Amino acid sequence: MDQGNTAFLLLAAALVLLMTPGLAFFYGGLVKAKSVISMMMMSFGALGLIGVLWVLYGYAIAFPAATGTIAPWTIDWNELGLNSLVAVPEDASYPPLAFAAFQATFAIITVALVSGAIADRAKFGAWMVFAGIWATVVYFPVASWVFNFGLADDGSFAYGGWLTHGLQDVFGVGTIDFAGGTAVHINAGAAGLALALVLGKRVGFAKGLTVPHNPPFVLLGAGLLWFGWFGFNAGSELAADGTASLAFINTIAAPAAALLAWLIVEKIKDGKPTSVGAASGAVAGLVAITPACGSLTPGYAIVLGLLAGAVCAVAIDLKFKLGFDDSLDVVGIHLIGGVIGTLFLGFFANNTGLVYSGEFTQLLVQAIAALSVMVYSFVLAYIIAFVIQKTMGFRIKNEDEVAGVDSAVHGEEGYVLVDAR
Repeated sequence: MDQGNTAFLLLAAALVLLMTPGLAFFYGGLVKAKSVISMMMMSFGALGLIGVLWVLYGYAIAFPAATGTIAPWTIDWNELGLNSLVAVPEDASYPPLAFAAFQATFAIITVALVSGAIADRAKFGAWMVFAGIWATVVYFPVASWVFNFGLADDGSFAYGGWLTHGLQDVFGVGTIDFAGGTAVHINAGAAGLALALVLGKRVGFAKGLTVPHNPPFVLLGAGLLWFGWFGFNAGSELAADGTASLAFINTIAAPAAALLAWLIVEKIKDGKPTSVGAASGAVAGLVAITPACGSLTPGYAIVLGLLAGAVCAVAIDLKFKLGFDDSLDVVGIHLIGGVIGTLFLGFFANNTGLVYSGEFTQLLVQAIAALSVMVYSFVLAYIIAFVIQKTMGFRIKNEDEVAGVDSAVHGEEGYVLVDAR
């Protein structure tokens, strides 16, 4: 066993886990002061629930190849609870449980990302029900479509689900998604759009009606996300090598360029560059580079960052024109940014992109992957949310929304400035 790679993977897992509290700060700062506890609790609720579900059965669905199978429906359900991963094969470069822990953090942050679309108006209990069902029927299977790999029954190494290995069998090249542009960001963004449509608009929804109550929280959250993202991207190589180094430098270059592009667009549109814009631009760049970090030269990573920052800065206003209330721009940043990063590879991926190969095949398989995940996640998320809304109710009462979600749902206040005792 390679102790260096094991340490690298465990450290990367810890970094990615930190992203969920970072997201809680990022989202918490963006909402009203009366909603900050509710918003942050949805991230921490996802951390608790998905962490348990992943150990119980999530890994078994997402990575059936690790137990010698090739599809979720062929799982040996006697292997639940990660029991089969305790033993370490003699020729393994890292313990299987280290990889399972790393991927658990991906599942947690993906579910938490969705919550930003329904800020200020969702019941915590309903959110937890949605999170558990959506993770089970959407995230775990989609992770298998993209990441599923392990040893097959004949001892050969089988890499990837149908979006990667399967499309490669058909087209000669498979989908490139190094760290989760499809499985994480497009997946979460499409689900966020479905939730926003089911729950409807906030009371008095209009451009400029609400402003972030705590920009320092937003900057802190973005900084923690960026820090954790090095584990997200570089850690996906599963080894401390040259490809991990490429992913690392691209995780600096792309979000840095996106931050600048967002500020430029914001200056042109609104006359002033803002701290929230800087944070949002960095996150947009991080989203876009996620699928591409191991397959682009650093120069093209900067180009991707500039493109993602500029496009996402414009895309966040689409909700006002199209009439859906995506509270914290999950669609404008994660769905749009994920699509940009995924399709960008069709043109500029090392060796197989259009500019290198002269062929559109890589672009085709990237588009198939993006569209497949988007449709699957949106349809199932809409159905799950609709059923919850019609049964237990997903949205809080309008009067509770106006009074404050924190006190109505959690009986707490984010800021107690006067001791009434």
